[in-house]
Amino acid sequence: MLHAVIMAGGAGTRFWPASRRELPKQFLPILGSKSMISLTMERLLSQIETHNIYVVTAADQVPLVIQHLPQLPPQNIIIEPFGMNTAPCLALSLAVLEQKLTDEDRMLVLPADHFIRDTEAFLESLELAHTIAAQNKLVTFGIIPDHPATGYGYIEAGDEFQPGAREVLRFKEKPDRETATGFIKQGNFYWNSGMFCWTLKTLRNAFQAHLPLALEVAQELVAAIAKGADDALVATIYAKMPRTPIDIGIMEKSQNRAVIPVDYGWSDVGSWQALSELSPADADGNTFTAQGIGIDSQNNYIHSDKFTALIGVNDLCIIETEQAILVCPKHRSEEVKKVVDSIDDQLK
Repeated sequence: MLHAVIMAGGAGTRFWPASRRELPKQFLPILGSKSMISLTMERLLSQIETHNIYVVTAADQVPLVIQHLPQLPPQNIIIEPFGMNTAPCLALSLAVLEQKLTDEDRMLVLPADHFIRDTEAFLESLELAHTIAAQNKLVTFGIIPDHPATGYGYIEAGDEFQPGAREVLRFKEKPDRETATGFIKQGNFYWNSGMFCWTLKTLRNAFQAHLPLALEVAQELVAAIAKGADDALVATIYAKMPRTPIDIGIMEKSQNRAVIPVDYGWSDVGSWQALSELSPADADGNTFTAQGIGIDSQNNYIHSDKFTALIGVNDLCIIETEQAILVCPKHRSEEVKKVVDSIDDQLK
């Protein structure tokens, strides 16, 4: 049976000032009227029953999960004392699910804050992943690239061993534009979506082989919670986790990997520029979330509830909230994290 784990513990710093530590990106209505995590949940419900969907999140975000996913059973919230990285949160999720499920049950892993345009194609890919995972495979979903993106990691695929599924040769970190262009021309490279599927047994074996500390800490933590450990002890145990992404800690080191190439209008919506590319624009390429006008201005993204007038500016992101205003060139919008880091340093 297929069970889903939605990872929802991120801080969403690349969407400052709309996202803040107390209201991360996954809880914002970035595309439409519903939050990203609500859309992720809805996408699953035609194929996975609510009681088979879990959310792993940091303790301070639990109230937000309950608010945005009122249909989710409270016992299906897997609580990290604090955010770490994807390998720790999935080791903890594995330890929790092993108490409820069988070795052969499948775990589908999804970030809470990604955009998928073609839900039907997405659901079809889940059916194939369910089948491939039964073959003791660590399955990942590779996005068929439509341009040489430098903001994503890449998966180099080998031979197709089953219709729709290919071997994984290696994972590549975010490339420069020249390297990314070469990947596109080669034709067997895919964007790393950060979505996975595997059986509980396959994932446990992978942790035991490549990241045993994470599994040991997760099991210790679950046992301590069952015995009524206080918050301080829980935090002390979890702090022993290696702060490692699942890609580096498990996927890059394993041999039994498979990639399913997919094309369903996916984006990790990782920056204001990425959001602008998914948003409707006027004839000059300007997007206004409220009313606005552009004079001799093209390709700007304006996030504000006020009427905004532009004169002679191009390719800008202008983001206004009650707390702050951001103005930056679109191509530098991923650097917003530097602002957050600088603010944090000032508060120390």
